[in-house]
Amino acid sequence: MAESGARRRLVPSTESIGRCMVCCFFVFLSQLALISVSHFFSTSSFLAQLCLSAAVLLVITGLGGRCRRLIGVSASAPAFVVVTIVYTWSVYTAVVRQAVSRFMDVLFNGEVALLMIGLCSMFTMDPGLVADGDPSSSRLAECQTENPPLAGRVRFCRICKAYVKGFDHHCPAFGNCIGQNNYVLFMALLVGFLSTEASFVACSYQFLAKSQTSHQTRFDSTLDMDVVNGAMLFSFLQLLWQAIFFAWHVYCVCFNIKTEEWVNWKRYPEFQVLIEDEQVQGHSGTQFRNPYDKGIQQNVNEFFILTR
Repeated sequence: MAESGARRRLVPSTESIGRCMVCCFFVFLSQLALISVSHFFSTSSFLAQLCLSAAVLLVITGLGGRCRRLIGVSASAPAFVVVTIVYTWSVYTAVVRQAVSRFMDVLFNGEVALLMIGLCSMFTMDPGLVADGDPSSSRLAECQTENPPLAGRVRFCRICKAYVKGFDHHCPAFGNCIGQNNYVLFMALLVGFLSTEASFVACSYQFLAKSQTSHQTRFDSTLDMDVVNGAMLFSFLQLLWQAIFFAWHVYCVCFNIKTEEWVNWKRYPEFQVLIEDEQVQGHSGTQFRNPYDKGIQQNVNEFFILTR
């Protein structure tokens, strides 16, 4: 099963190098744009710079995607993530590190190291692929029709073209499905990203506060502050959407629901409850119901008997 998944995700080396180079270009283009925002709007408030940075990144993302489609060049989202982490760590090591305490230095470097180790594991980990020789693969459709809970919540990933046990979603940033085997690691990585970015924002703020009262030359001080402020703006934006994303998955864990099941619940009979409108005789509709929620688990068997 692991070998089958590895062959499925194999990409020619020349294509991989090209995609990584495209990602490197867009990382540095994005950071250069944020440095420009920091430089030309240095007198604006942090909130104004943050909103402007978000707009600039959206424009770059949209134009970059259109240009890539026109010239037929693809990018690698995992490479973008790795290059972004390396860039942030480089800015910290070259500039920010001199202004933080020993404790924060050890903490941030440790977070980056753990994050990279977790990413390497996520890139190569089997999410729970159902191999062609697996008995559950041959009876998958029958099992899901008769009694979906007994299928182990095996869902089909349209990107990987494979069935995955406990499938939650396909994560482009990690280049892998999130399923039964790697969901815990996925949540740990989300916590790692939030912690690392929060630490970088705190360290960058400390550096910027000290730089304003330092006796450096005006050129060096302005250049360093623009670079650090640009990286901090990027990390803060990442922190905002990732916090919302993490809160969503905490909600999913609490109610025992998968992202793909929530989005495409009308595809699965076990999530559908037929309801009738009393005002319109003969009119019926479909309502969402989660049979995997612990609060209504005792009614699952009765539900399937009534809907056969």
